Order: sequence, then structure tokens, then C-alpha cells
Amino acid sequence: MRIIKMFLLKELPTVLLIHQMDSEGAWTILPLMHKFSVAYSRNFSWIFFCEEDTRIHIVKLLKTLRRYDKSKELFLGKALHDDESTIIHHYGFAENPTVFKFPDFAAGWALSIPLVKKLAKRLKNEPLKSDFTIDLKYEGDPVKNMDIFVAVKTCRKFHGDRIPIVKQTWEAEATFIEYYSDFAESSIPTVDLGVPNTERGHCGKTFAILERFLNRSPTTMPWLVVVDDDTLIRLQKLLSCYDPSEPVILGERYGYGLGSGGYSYITGGGGREAVRRLFASKCRCYSNDAPDDMVIGMCFSGLGIPVTHSPLFHQARPMDYPKDYLSHQVPISFHKHWNVDPVKVYFQWLAPKVRDLQDGTKHLREDL
Repeated sequence: MRIIKMFLLKELPTVLLIHQMDSEGAWTILPLMHKFSVAYSRNFSWIFFCEEDTRIHIVKLLKTLRRYDKSKELFLGKALHDDESTIIHHYGFAENPTVFKFPDFAAGWALSIPLVKKLAKRLKNEPLKSDFTIDLKYEGDPVKNMDIFVAVKTCRKFHGDRIPIVKQTWEAEATFIEYYSDFAESSIPTVDLGVPNTERGHCGKTFAILERFLNRSPTTMPWLVVVDDDTLIRLQKLLSCYDPSEPVILGERYGYGLGSGGYSYITGGGGREAVRRLFASKCRCYSNDAPDDMVIGMCFSGLGIPVTHSPLFHQARPMDYPKDYLSHQVPISFHKHWNVDPVKVYFQWLAPKVRDLQDGTKHLREDL
């Protein structure tokens, strides 16, 4: 879990890892407010939130917090804002998106205990306005290309414009890649799974892809990456952080109904062991056009297998995120081609960079 809670007293902090706290929606922070209010309000003045790779100078942090009145309702952090309305925030504040500010989680942020109490009380008395939640904003040797099976979801109407973009950009990184469509076209080639195309949801197609991976790919291939035909992605190195013998579901995390016994789900990929357990459970789509990511999330929630979030996956385009948010990232993916040059986006943000060494040779720089 990537977020660490720090409860500051006078000297060294007490550290809690929220993935160890008993709450399906702990990663959204809000479900924990009541616990913070009850368990920590007497002995602590501040709650400081950060990510697992945030670097903290404790002495300076304590000095900064002491400049503020801990008896007041305070929310401290590095403020980000959207330059224009964006899908990742449901086009909120469309008239002037800069008026809404939100914290940069990687930089860390703090809540005073009086504000925690107020939030806990408000959350108890007022339901959330939406059932949906988007995630708040150690490297090893890279996984070998031959250990990753890539499945691209497409349909006949996008064969001519989206598939060429994949082939111009990241397809060369994938040793094993198949394009799944509602029409078999040998020039690409695409595989017709026998599932009719749907305007939304695509659950039937996704489960057919998962079954094909489980039954037809080499049993030694541990990783499956599922992407849309308008996804730009870099592969390999992030997966080195995870054990493929364990059930792993990795991507950008969302939540549905977390305040009322809901579940988390992701957009992204996972490992063979996770797929194997999914099919052993008999959990399936209730219709071909059901939302595939939500159904899979619901299935894994029922199995007690948590989804793993990475903030390096992105459901939208680079311009849909604050510049300061992306400035400390090496992104793994972006999504959507509208009003952008996707090839340019790929080579600016995702492609391995060439660097010159003193001996005059060219080498690819591995960013992840």
C-alpha cells in the first residue's frame, strides 16, 4: 500500500500503514476519519499523510507544523489544480477549474485533529455525493518481455486508425501480443473471440481474453497486460516489484460504494495466478456489456484478493493532469487519443530515451 499515516506528537512520529487497517476503502482516507477521531484525538495534534516513497525531513516537518495553531481546523499541503476541466474529475468546476485545489499526495499533507473530528462527524451524518471513488493522487531487474502477454481490446471500426498507432509506438516492446476484435483481419492480425462488440462495458470480451490467456498461453508466462486500443503504455520494469506466484491485480484503482460495503476495482493487468483463481471461483459477467473492470473488481473482492494501485497508470491524457502532479512521476500509461497527437505523446512521455555516453555510443535509458 502506498500511503503512510504519521501521527505527530512532540518528537518522533508513530507510523501506520493503511493497507493493514481493516477497511476496504481505507485507501480513500475518508472511511478512516472516524477511527482517527476516536483513537488518536486525545494524544495527537496532527495527522500527516504521504506515499511510501515520499522523503520526509522529520525535524523540518515538525518545525513547520508548530507554526500553525493546532486548535484550528487546518488542511496543509502542496495544492494542485486543473488548468482545464477534465474527465478524471468528472469535468467539475467547468467554468473555472482552478478554483478547486487538491493535495499532492506525493508531497505529503496534514490535517489538524479538529478538522479530522469535523470530517468524521460530517461523514457520519451526510452520505457521499457519489458512489464512485478514484484513487488519490523498490525497483528490481525488469521483467523479461517473454514473461508478459499483452492483450489489446479493439473492434472493427477502429482497426484503421487506432491499431496503426499501437504499431508505431509501443508494440515493439511486446514479444507476445494479440489484438482481440469482433472481426478477424489477417493484415493486423486480429483474433475474433466470437463475442459481439458492445458500445460499452465489454465484460464478455474481457472474460474471453482472460480465458484464452489461461488456456492457450504458455503456463510459464506469469503476466497478462490488458489494454484498450487507444492506450499508450510502457511495459516491464514495474512488474519486477511483484511476485507472480501471488494473485496480483495491478493498475489505476477506483472504488464503488466503499462507504456502504462496496469494492475496489482497477484498470490495468494482472498475473496468471489471479486469473486462475478468478475462473476457479465461477464468478462471471452478468451480460456481455457489463462493465468489465467493475465485475472483475467485484469478483476479486469476493475472493478476498485486494487490488493493487499504482499512480503511474493514467486513465486520461497528459494534459488532463496538473503539471506538478506529473513532474515527479515516470508514467506507465496514458489513455485516449482525442485532440492530441498520440505518437508525440508516446515519445515525449513513455518511450525509452536515447542518451549519449562519453565514448560516443548510444544507449537506451531505462526510466522504470
